[in-house]
Order: sequence, then C-alpha cells, then structure tokens
Amino acid sequence: MTSCSLSLSCSYDMVHYGHSNQLRQAKAMGDYLIVGVHTDGEISKHKGPPVFTQAERYKMVQAIKWVDEIVEGAPYVTTLDTLDKYNSDFCVHGDDITLTVDGKDTYAEVKREGRYRECRRTQGVSTTDLVGRMLLMTKTHHSNIVSTTHTQREHTDPTGPKGHSPWTGVSQFLQTSQKIIQFASGQEPQPGDTIIYVAGAFDLFHIGHVDFLETVYKQAERPYVIVGLHFDQEVNRYKGKNYPIMNIHERTLSVLACRYVSEVVIGAPYAVGKDLLDHFKVDLVCHGKTEVLPDRDTADPYAEPKKRGIFRTVDSGNGLTTDDIVQRIIKNRLQFEARNQKKEAKEIAVFEAMKRQAEGDLAKPV
Repeated sequence: MTSCSLSLSCSYDMVHYGHSNQLRQAKAMGDYLIVGVHTDGEISKHKGPPVFTQAERYKMVQAIKWVDEIVEGAPYVTTLDTLDKYNSDFCVHGDDITLTVDGKDTYAEVKREGRYRECRRTQGVSTTDLVGRMLLMTKTHHSNIVSTTHTQREHTDPTGPKGHSPWTGVSQFLQTSQKIIQFASGQEPQPGDTIIYVAGAFDLFHIGHVDFLETVYKQAERPYVIVGLHFDQEVNRYKGKNYPIMNIHERTLSVLACRYVSEVVIGAPYAVGKDLLDHFKVDLVCHGKTEVLPDRDTADPYAEPKKRGIFRTVDSGNGLTTDDIVQRIIKNRLQFEARNQKKEAKEIAVFEAMKRQAEGDLAKPV
C-alpha cells in the first residue's frame, strides 16, 4: 500500500459531535478514511432499534468533512477480511467498547493481529445520552419541570440501572477554544466566493439540516456558507418546552463538522440585520420551507435581506425537523428505554470482568 488507508465502522445512529470528533481523530492517523455504517437489521440485533434509517445514516456520515468514503451495510464485527477487502491498513475505534449481542468485543480479531488503533472518546455525549435527554424532556415537559438554564440539565436516563457504565455514563461537556479550532476550517472567503448566510437552532444536527445545507451550498458556483447559531435562550423563546436539546457549544461543533459549512457565528442575532450583513459581506441569505417566526418586537427577522433583494427560500425536499426526531423517540419510548438499559448493563458486566482480571493480575506473584 502506497499510502496509509484506514477504516472505521459504527452504527452512526443520531450522528453527533462525538462521532465527528472520532472521525477527525481517525483521519489524522492516515491519508484516506473509509467509514463503514451498519444496516438497520444489524443495529437492531446487537443494540436495539435505531432512531434513523440506514439511508439517513449513510448520507449523514458522508456529510462529515473528514470522511473520504463510506461502506454501506458494513458488518457489525470487523474482521481482517473486511480490512483487506477495502485495502485498509488498520481500523480505528474510540476507547469505549463495542459488544455483540452475546457480549463479545467486535474488534477482537483485528486487535489480536495488531491492526487496530484507538482514539479518545469525546466526553459529555453519546447516542444513548441524547435519547435519554429526549425521554427526560418529554416527561419534565408534562410535569412543568423545566430547568432555568438550558446548558445544565440532567443528561442521564433516569430509567437506567443503578450502576453506570464508564463508556455510556456521561459527564458534562466542556467547550474549549482548542476544540473549536480543531473543527473549524480556518479558511477565509476568497475573491469570487459567494458568501451565503443561514441561521437557526440546528438542534440535534440531523439529515434534514444536512439536506438543507447541501441545497444552500449548491446555490452558487463558489459558495462560502456561514451558519448563524442562536443562543440557547433564544431557541427556547421560539421553540419552547425544553429546547434546545443540545446547548450552543454542542451545536457549534455539530455544524462545523459538516462539509458544506465554512464558518459559524456563535450566538447570532435572531434578526438578520444591516450590521451582520455588512460585517460578513453577505451576498445571499437563505431560509428553508419552515415557518419564519417573528422577532420579539413582532418584526420580520429577514426584513433587511428582503429589502436588499438577497433573500431566497430554498427547498431541500426534506421536511424532517428536530420535533420529528423527538416524536420518533416518544413513539418508541419503551423500546429506547429498554435499549439504553440493556446496553449499559452489558457494558457494566464487561467492565467489572475487566476490573476483576486486572486485580487478579496484580495479585499474582512476580
């Protein structure tokens, strides 16, 4: 092999910034990153029902800027044959553990043969955690128990086992300037680029957002897409309930990981006004087919770009919203609660076995 090719295989259900950070780290280990994505059937067998369909998950992973190629329907257990089939020198996974339905390490074979590398898991988020946030959100909404700050919620699923897995148990995510730098493109707009501005919550960054941003990206020959993200309090004003599910720091990384995005404005004003348009030298402002809610003073937040003749409504053909995802979770609530409990219980059992083995090794005479 003339260059270092690597592969990574995962469910990628509810793709979040933790997945993106894993892919970023993996790409830094080689030259060409191939990502295997499991089918719905494989995920249901080994982990429980996925939130997103395999078609949605394939497209979502392909939209992450560090990914060179995806393998649809990748096997749940990664073998040497799989690596050889795709000319991969080694595979990469996070420092959490992935288990089959019978509790076996899915990377056991490639680990034995020295064709396995590990990257650090991103603290503060997991798919299990996000499902738990949504389940908790629906319960607290009905009892009118809403946190006064949107960035410090209880993120664990209260229905889970008393013990916590070191891999599934989630600590609070702490944003750093270094993490933003790692995710950001660092590219300034060049002469001849069309600067396009869009704004929103982009909560639980999903395939509906990806399709919208891809459509926006195609509005120009040389697009430079800037995404304005509203602060948590602003999102809660127009979305209500316990939204946003992800705080501003989490949403920033999720959007920066998308290959169609060049820059993110953290805490963008709800109204797209003169100062913002002039500062970024915006050529075009886009909005999807979703309803445009008025500002606090009842004014149209897009009045200024409309006045300048640079406002455009775009139709991505995908009407999926964050509300739709939450409804998917609510509809299958019992299944997802059971999935979370089963996954964590299995991980706890493996962790305890590993701990006992390590203690036994230490007790052996030298």
